[in-house]
Amino acid sequence: MALALTLLSLLALDALFPPDLSRLRDVSVSVTDAAGRPLRVFTNASGAWRLPATADDVAPVFTSLLLSYEDRRFHAHPGVDPLAVLRAAGQNLMGGRVVSGASTITMQVARLLEPRPRTLRAKLAEMARAVQLEWRYSKAEILGMYLTLAPYGGNVEGIRAAAMTLYGKGPAELSAAEAALLVALPQSPTHLRPDRAADRARAARDKVLDRAVLAGVLSPKAAEEAKTEPVPAAKQPMPMLAAHLGDALKARHAGRPVLATTLDGGLQAALEALARRELPALHERAGMAVLVVDNRSRSVLAYLGGPDYLDGRREGWVDMVRAVRSPGSALKPFIYGFGFDDGLVHPATQVADVSTRFGDYAPRNFHRTFSGELTIREALQRSLNVPAVLVLDKVGPVRFADALKRAGARLVLPAGAGPPGLPVALGGASISLWDMATLYAGLARDGAVAPLRALRDDAGGPEVAMLAPASARQVLDILEGTPPPSGLVQAADIRRAAPVALKTGTSYGFRDAWAFGVTGRYTVGVWVGRPDGTPSPDRFGRNTAAPLLYRVLDLLPEEPAPPPRVAARAPELLQRVAAGEGTAGQERLRLVFPTEAMVVEAGGGDGEPAPVTLSASGGRRPLSWLVDGRRVAASSVRREAVWQPDGPGFVRITVVDADGRSDSATVEIR
Repeated sequence: MALALTLLSLLALDALFPPDLSRLRDVSVSVTDAAGRPLRVFTNASGAWRLPATADDVAPVFTSLLLSYEDRRFHAHPGVDPLAVLRAAGQNLMGGRVVSGASTITMQVARLLEPRPRTLRAKLAEMARAVQLEWRYSKAEILGMYLTLAPYGGNVEGIRAAAMTLYGKGPAELSAAEAALLVALPQSPTHLRPDRAADRARAARDKVLDRAVLAGVLSPKAAEEAKTEPVPAAKQPMPMLAAHLGDALKARHAGRPVLATTLDGGLQAALEALARRELPALHERAGMAVLVVDNRSRSVLAYLGGPDYLDGRREGWVDMVRAVRSPGSALKPFIYGFGFDDGLVHPATQVADVSTRFGDYAPRNFHRTFSGELTIREALQRSLNVPAVLVLDKVGPVRFADALKRAGARLVLPAGAGPPGLPVALGGASISLWDMATLYAGLARDGAVAPLRALRDDAGGPEVAMLAPASARQVLDILEGTPPPSGLVQAADIRRAAPVALKTGTSYGFRDAWAFGVTGRYTVGVWVGRPDGTPSPDRFGRNTAAPLLYRVLDLLPEEPAPPPRVAARAPELLQRVAAGEGTAGQERLRLVFPTEAMVVEAGGGDGEPAPVTLSASGGRRPLSWLVDGRRVAASSVRREAVWQPDGPGFVRITVVDADGRSDSATVEIR
């Protein structure tokens, strides 16, 4: 009966006073590459580097050295080692001072979980907690707690963080000498720091090795060889690769201690080294961003949000992969792709690159000249503006923007702007490098676009067939004929069998330089500019972003040559297209009344504005009518609508047909 009561009392005490595991749960978040290697490690809530560890994470020699030095009967005692207590008591009594302790690893875990002042009362509490821990957890779990919490000086805690900062490796790769030092350090982390007290650290390490020989863990020869190794002269920094991606994933997945990415750690390190080498050629406040994607799995292999996360002059903390910027001409391939899909044009279609006005919009080319008659293929390879606007006018800018949105790419229009218009073709809406790379990777997947993957356990979203396979292949075939920047020596050009489909872009005022390259397996996107949006005169896509893109391609593995594509001849109907010409008998949508800059007299007899009849021609019904971006009427039959003005002033009237084509006019109501 007494035994039963005692047992019940102990169970009640265990339930009422469970061990506090809050320190064990307060671990650092680590971002790893596809192979599990750390890319970036964050300090925990208390500012410490503390990574969770288990017995399986460390080299077997470390565990053997630890138990032989700290707790030889770890697997036999119930948390407190009575023999060690008697031994320590005798040694301390004979020495007249504290000569030896009796703390088992379990008792040390109890102290690390709930730190207390070193008093007799605290020691008794540790012993009670140690027994409780043994009751609740397995020996392997207790050893994992020690490996996670053991102090190694400063804000470094646990074997994984210690192995990183002292040896730049994981605990599974430790040699006998390295393991011995990491066994000794928790005894007095500050006193034994090898970068400050190399002799004391070496002596402590050698003591562990000698104890291992006595315990039969190491041979005398192995111990002597280990003693010849130097101790680390300096601490190594914690990994800081893909810092911007780490920030984004940590914020998006709060509570996850390990964020396993799809990144290739070696490629990421090489890319960041390349960025540092390229920086001196840029303005002191300029930055760059790069994204590398595996087209087969849509996995992100490298992510550079900026060249130096800690560089305040370059606003290095800003993630320019996710920032929305004007893409310049970089959306043109998709405009032509829609034109191919719709049967409006073909790569061999003749088009006139001449001064053309689209309502109140008159685009000009980058070099302020026009090229006259040429093919769509040539127009895209030379990135001419008028032909791209001409095709977008027929595709419909509203429809084009909506298709990009359905594919997962978000266009951001200027504040106060109405529906998307023709300037979208030349950078009149902003988009992120992430979304642009998503679109270009879709070209390599026969026009099927799906979200990119940065986490290994992210299945991504469903594919959206943005372009027909034939259209996507035609676009890539054209871009593969785009010559690389003049004067560029590409090492991979000699060994790379796979062609590169190249497209560049430059935003208005030279604020953003872009380049995209698509091969059979990879998509690479590059942005260069100033994060604060200040212009960078004479810095544009071909002379700034494209050379960097080819240097990134040089970092990638060689690819086999793809099978040749067979070019189809343009159908007779598509051999020529010009502004205002329809296709397949379809007349272009036009706003007939009111027209651009018209003054509309709408004064009623009672002082209130009278209704205004809006009229359009062409286009495919139903037609929708918008005033200042607000829908006011729609009809599946009529090409007219009656609109009641709110009062005098300037308004922008837009008509949109069933295919997303639109025409607009800004008028004054009096």
